[in-house]
Amino acid sequence: MADEVLLLRDIAFADVAALIARYDLVLVRVDDGAPIPGSYWGEPEAGLIGDTVFARGDTPVHSLLHEAAHLIVLPPERRARVHTDATDSVEEEDAVCVLQALLGDALPGVGRTRVLADMDAWGYTFRLGSAQAYLQHDADAAWHWLLIRGLVTADRRLSSPCESLPAMACPAVAS
Repeated sequence: MADEVLLLRDIAFADVAALIARYDLVLVRVDDGAPIPGSYWGEPEAGLIGDTVFARGDTPVHSLLHEAAHLIVLPPERRARVHTDATDSVEEEDAVCVLQALLGDALPGVGRTRVLADMDAWGYTFRLGSAQAYLQHDADAAWHWLLIRGLVTADRRLSSPCESLPAMACPAVAS
C-alpha cells in the first residue's frame, strides 16, 4: 500500500514543519530505517510525544497529518501528557479525520482530495464506504466539534490558529 499513498519524502519537509508549527507543534525527521518514537501503529506511521510529531521519509503524509491533528485538537495541558496514544474519544477521532483532510489543503502539492484517497488506500473505514463520503455526508458532528473549538470556520474551512489575534501576535501565520 505504501506505493499507493503520498509519502513525506514526496513533499517539502519544510512545508509540513511550517504548517504544524502554526499550532505550536514540532516535526522531527527520523532517519530512514530507524524506529519512529511514539508510533501507535508502528513504522512507517507517524509518532507523537508531547508537542512533537515524529516521521520518516517513508511515513505517509496522511498519517503525519492525522497524528498532528490529534495534537492540534488538544489543549496544552493534555498535549503535554501525550505519548503514542492521543485519545480514546470517538468524537475526537472523528474530528481528527476531518481536520487531517483540511490540513492537506494547506500543503502545496497535497490537498484534501489526495489525503482522503490515501486514507481509503491505507484502509481507513467509514460507514458510507469512503473518507470523501464521510467528510461530505456523515461528519456533521465532527465539523461541529471542530467549529466549537475554533479550528474550522462556519463555512467548513480550516481556521487560522491565530485568527482572532493581531497579526504581530502570530507572525508564523501572517500571509
